Amino acid sequence: MVQVCLNGARGAADGWMVPVSPGALADAAVEAVAAGATDVHLHPKSPCGDDTLSPRVLAVTLDAIRARVTVPVGVTTGAWAEPEPADRLERVRGWTVLPDHASVNWHEPGAEEVATALLARGVGVEAGIWSGTDGAARFAVSPLRSKVLRVLAEVTDPDADTAEASARTLLTELGTEHGRPVLLHGEDGGAWPVLRLSGRLGLATRIGLEDTLFLPDGERALSNAQLVAEALVQYGWAQRSS
Repeated sequence: MVQVCLNGARGAADGWMVPVSPGALADAAVEAVAAGATDVHLHPKSPCGDDTLSPRVLAVTLDAIRARVTVPVGVTTGAWAEPEPADRLERVRGWTVLPDHASVNWHEPGAEEVATALLARGVGVEAGIWSGTDGAARFAVSPLRSKVLRVLAEVTDPDADTAEASARTLLTELGTEHGRPVLLHGEDGGAWPVLRLSGRLGLATRIGLEDTLFLPDGERALSNAQLVAEALVQYGWAQRSS
């Protein structure tokens, strides 16, 4: 599985190619799926371009994308979009249109409560376990660890020279006792080395303008679709399917 992460916390300041509006996100999703993405992750944006968990914004965004693609669509529940755990929980409980899945960063305060609310509403939970945090330790003792849709092993090391080692450390910390599928990905300079490692290990992965603005050769990416197409080559999909 190659998930496309369409925008993340990025916005207009990061370039015209980063989709922000519901229409632009839908366009980007269509192109990325045509390029080979089998799952979509995005950050809904307020009219000001900030990440938001607003039920209204979420509904408009999901409806726009689902009108044009049939693959699963997921969103963030990152604390930066709603810093107070109680407010974040209220937002999730107020969603009128539900995503197929939502990422929950396990090191953030209130993660277990948000994940519980999502599961109760039938939304799959992607357990975001960031390197360099206590997320793996918290997840190891969580009663929800066997109930999540998958684990997002998120390598926050942006250094191309050390990201693979950081990824292997994170995978060791996670172990396999949770029994859930793992999606491994990196960010910035570490995005491509970690993606290639995912291919060698046979793990799901993701790519998109949230994780990197650049192609492996250092050229600026012009779209999420371009990143997905290159990811399939880097991941080794062609060789696996031949």
